[in-house]
Amino acid sequence: MKKGTKSAGVARQYSGTAGRVENCQIGVFLGYATPSGRTFLDRELYLPKVWAEDRPRRAEALVGEGVEFATKPELAMRMISRALDAAVPAGWVTGDAVYGQHSRLRMMLEGRQMPYVLAVPVNQRVIATVDGKVAELRADALAAHLPTQAWKKISAGAGSKGPRIYHWARAAIRPLEDNDGYWLLVRRSLSDPTDLAYYLCHGPERTPLRELVRVAGARWAIEETFQTAKGQVGLDQYQVRRYDSWYRHITLAMLAHAFLTVTSADAGAKRGLAVRPRN
Repeated sequence: MKKGTKSAGVARQYSGTAGRVENCQIGVFLGYATPSGRTFLDRELYLPKVWAEDRPRRAEALVGEGVEFATKPELAMRMISRALDAAVPAGWVTGDAVYGQHSRLRMMLEGRQMPYVLAVPVNQRVIATVDGKVAELRADALAAHLPTQAWKKISAGAGSKGPRIYHWARAAIRPLEDNDGYWLLVRRSLSDPTDLAYYLCHGPERTPLRELVRVAGARWAIEETFQTAKGQVGLDQYQVRRYDSWYRHITLAMLAHAFLTVTSADAGAKRGLAVRPRN
């Protein structure tokens, strides 16, 4: 969050940190999660349209001529492509609804043969077979057709208060596709059956439900990585205004965090343990 108007990309926009609209900068980050640790792979500073179209303001903040407006999903596509082009070993991609509802991002992942579990909003439209007929309907409408036996109690991984256990179910979607599997994954709270979350999934046809749940739960790794990066290497402790200065600080903080993550994993391996950095 920022108080002034000079920092590159600053504007009144939704802040995930604050949970509301604030005067702030927004960074889009690509995280990497493994059983041994998690860290960041890439970063992009989001430049709102009001900035991208304001040449004097751009010049003052040293925003390069080649920098054009790009949405957050478009920035994510760039970073994922860079990681895959660099042969980073990865089995799945996951992200929140900002990215899951972006059809071009999903198409890009499918083209790169990269399985995904991406959150989507309740009004996401899907195509599925319902009552023997192919129909287009909202995610919540398809979830309402799921039989009782479809729901399984599964943990999505350990949380700060213990295992994150929910009811999970999936429904096949895109019935006319003939390659691999497409599903709508639904998460339901144990205590409040009206509290549901939805994910679009694509992967090998025989992917078990528990694997989709595991990947969905891995998305929380990004929040844990933010916590450790802010607490251990000062990811958010900068007072710079220029576009290039933001990238310099964030890149150095990411490098330091990656070093700590690898060092911790190596130390655990020597002791015969699989560990991750402490929050």
